Amino acid sequence: MIDQGISKQTLQRLPFYLGYLKTLDKVTVETVSATTIAEALNLNQVQVRKDLASVCSLGRPKIGYVTQELICEIEHFLGYDNAESAVIIGAGKLGKALLGYRGFEEYGLNIVAAFDADENVVGTEENGKKIFPMSKLKNLCERMKIHIGIITVPAEYAQRVCDSLVESGILAIWNFAPVHLTVPEHILVQNENMASSLAVLSKHLSQKFSEEAQKIG
Repeated sequence: MIDQGISKQTLQRLPFYLGYLKTLDKVTVETVSATTIAEALNLNQVQVRKDLASVCSLGRPKIGYVTQELICEIEHFLGYDNAESAVIIGAGKLGKALLGYRGFEEYGLNIVAAFDADENVVGTEENGKKIFPMSKLKNLCERMKIHIGIITVPAEYAQRVCDSLVESGILAIWNFAPVHLTVPEHILVQNENMASSLAVLSKHLSQKFSEEAQKIG
């Protein structure tokens, strides 16, 4: 029985497994084991085996998984085989960069349009995606049954934008603004806080430099 109560950590690792599997030759690598995946990605093989077992029941003892079947199972579990439409709020540099990134399609995400309050960008297009005024957000989301909203506005506008998305029927928010959003319980928010990520990287480097200095000393 596949575990539907999968942890967030496992969800974050599955795309890495999928990325590795897609690098394998379809003809020569017919099967693959959890051990092989773990060694290739420098991960704990017990953890990899548990992760795969939670989303796929096709593994065979001493054989592993049929590579293409495992790819399909992971893609299906993650929803990559069922494209979800999304809108971006904030057509600045980051918003436009996301509009132009074609890699999202591989992961089942289809950004259909952007919205902005700036009259200078409203009515224009970016990579074939039209930029609408905020006044049209609710109508478009309801009409196209869009459930994913991407926030790329400055922090001071993020909560207001978030509220507008919730009112428009959005169920999941990908937030790039460096601010905590208040949402109803049924709304999922995934934060991409660049400042926090940079802080982690900086701290890691600081520790490494300190260790090297101690070795030299």
